[in-house]
Amino acid sequence: MASKVHQITVWARGVVQDKEGRDIANGVAKAAGKDGKFTQAFDNYVDLPDRVNVPLRKYARISDEEIEERYEYENEKPEIVIVADATIVKGINILRGMQKGGILVVATDRTPDEILKFIPNKDLLDTIVCVDARAICGDQTVDFSGSEGGVDSVGLGQGISAPILGALARGTNLVKLDNLAAVVKNTGALRKGHENAVVKNLN
Repeated sequence: MASKVHQITVWARGVVQDKEGRDIANGVAKAAGKDGKFTQAFDNYVDLPDRVNVPLRKYARISDEEIEERYEYENEKPEIVIVADATIVKGINILRGMQKGGILVVATDRTPDEILKFIPNKDLLDTIVCVDARAICGDQTVDFSGSEGGVDSVGLGQGISAPILGALARGTNLVKLDNLAAVVKNTGALRKGHENAVVKNLN
């Protein structure tokens, strides 16, 4: 039996959140790697990261064994979806491909119940996690020196990606908070995101 590949899809906005989306995907992969997992983190090449505010996706994959689908550049069945800008949930099928039992993490000052009103296929979710990332560390960090798979001059997880990753650790058992703290620059925001995350179990 093949090892399960955990797929994580990150939604963010072009240019202004390109780094944040990349940091979330890279942070998940690097933290899981500290537990000896096999990981990938990459962009969706169909999206337009160079267009301001255009919704875009980043991906991470985690597995106990080597990941074979190295050249499939899209997560077809994400079990976790992370949204860095809550306005993306309006009018976009952010859960596309998700099987029943998924997890949604949203950076928002709204409650899980308020966010669920905008998601027509919310029956796919087992859990929703909300965290007010901007209240914890202000606006996102815009930096153009990094590239896919790399850490830029600002460092991984300096902006809103840090509390979002903390919320992810609170709502799932996919990555450990201590492993995230070892790879994220803003560990204070990471831990506040973990503490302040609002988790709602739907089943």
